Amino acid sequence: MRRLILATLAAVCAGGQPLIQIADSESPVVIGYGDMRFTDPKETDATNPKVRKWLVDQVAAERPVAILLGGDVPWHGQETGDYAQYDSETAPWRTANIFVSVALGNHELNGNDKQKCLENWWTAFPKLRNRRWYSAAIGSRMYVLNLDTNSSMLQGSDQMKWIQAEVAALKSTVKFVFFNLHHPPVADLMPEIGAEHNPRPNEIALADFLKTQHGPARFVVVAGHIHNYERFLRDGTVYLVSGGGGAKPRVIRRGPDDLYKNPSDVNYHYVKFVLHGDRLDAEMVRVVDPKAKSPKWEVRDRFSVTAP
Repeated sequence: MRRLILATLAAVCAGGQPLIQIADSESPVVIGYGDMRFTDPKETDATNPKVRKWLVDQVAAERPVAILLGGDVPWHGQETGDYAQYDSETAPWRTANIFVSVALGNHELNGNDKQKCLENWWTAFPKLRNRRWYSAAIGSRMYVLNLDTNSSMLQGSDQMKWIQAEVAALKSTVKFVFFNLHHPPVADLMPEIGAEHNPRPNEIALADFLKTQHGPARFVVVAGHIHNYERFLRDGTVYLVSGGGGAKPRVIRRGPDDLYKNPSDVNYHYVKFVLHGDRLDAEMVRVVDPKAKSPKWEVRDRFSVTAP
């Protein structure tokens, strides 16, 4: 059984003190994806409950040591029923004792009472109580910074000071750092959909910070919010949009910097990372036909990241 060790958390801006520590394992698998919108299965427009469950079950079958959920886990964060549905549908993850590393999305705060929304989130994920951003160590070689894009990440903000402290305090054994967040710092620009789904100054500030860092670890940013898949390489950092968890698909217009060249419009998917020494191999695993009665899977994108 995989071991989760709670570490003592220092002050909010202190670095190198992960909230959660997972034991080392050989060739560990990490899954990243977001935008599930768990809710009553009768809701079939905002989210696809059939595909959503397919993805949950297939992710469990991959036997990852950790799942990075990039936000918009519930459809309405103020509704306790949405979290109850999440709890019901993701039972296979708990049966397999898989660590879920979750970031706050905008739908987690979807409701008139933001404090009630946060209370529902902390009730669903009690280890995160009173925290909106936190770190987790996946063995000794991978580290995760789970961020809150509803809060400021601009230079001088509490969250940015914490990010800077965490990066500065990385242990020499860490080869890869995942930044798990909801709104993407890098994405295909689509003026017709408005600024809300294009990179915002709040997240661009993170990208500006990362391009100044040249330490012993490679950075992988896994975001969601856009209900599709995108991949970029900027200043040595991999930027992914992985919002194919079940929410209503969004057709996008891909720019020349998007390294995913497949023309598919609908990409219900997850991203699978496997660590092999100093190399992180990744695959985008996609539902072939969302209208089918049973799932069929295909790998539509592959790439590798090597530690500096």
